[in-house]
Amino acid sequence: MDLAAVRGHEAETVTDELQESAVIVPVIEPDDEPRLLFTKRAEHLSNHPGQMSFPGGRREREDVDLEATAKREAREEVGLQADEISFVGRLDDIRTVTEFSVRPFVATIPDRAYEPGDDEVAEVAPLSVVALTDLDNYDSERRDHPYYGDIRLHYFRVNGYVVWGATARILVQFLDLATDWEMPPEPDREVEPDADFPV
Repeated sequence: MDLAAVRGHEAETVTDELQESAVIVPVIEPDDEPRLLFTKRAEHLSNHPGQMSFPGGRREREDVDLEATAKREAREEVGLQADEISFVGRLDDIRTVTEFSVRPFVATIPDRAYEPGDDEVAEVAPLSVVALTDLDNYDSERRDHPYYGDIRLHYFRVNGYVVWGATARILVQFLDLATDWEMPPEPDREVEPDADFPV
């Protein structure tokens, strides 16, 4: 894994959604094997219950900018302190079906234990970058989405967790920039717009 391309990436910005949010793509780089830190959202949440995500959330009034949002949310969700975060760069802003723009910041963080910090987080899951880039753990589908139109949905299946949706879109760009992972040219299947998500 090499984060140089992330540092040099000129990220695209979204400014016309109703609400802003930010996440940190937290990179743990121990001597043996790099990992990315994910959270599993609690089942009681109204938006994206039970889904895997990166630490982050909605911008609040007290946040001076979206970097401050990412830091605050990471502290609240997994106990990550501001002085433990070393920002590397930004990935492209994305849009969600809930009319949010999401700004992903890539950062390195310490290799230590992390625990859920609030009732929005059910689990904290560090997942191996090697496993995430193993194409045996990846599949995708094409569907006509009511919000995005013709889209490709990505699924990463590691250690019993399934990373998909907006988080998987962020992950695809991160892996494309930071590793030698290459997305297969064609999706594994094409499904109807209202098909269940295979998670």
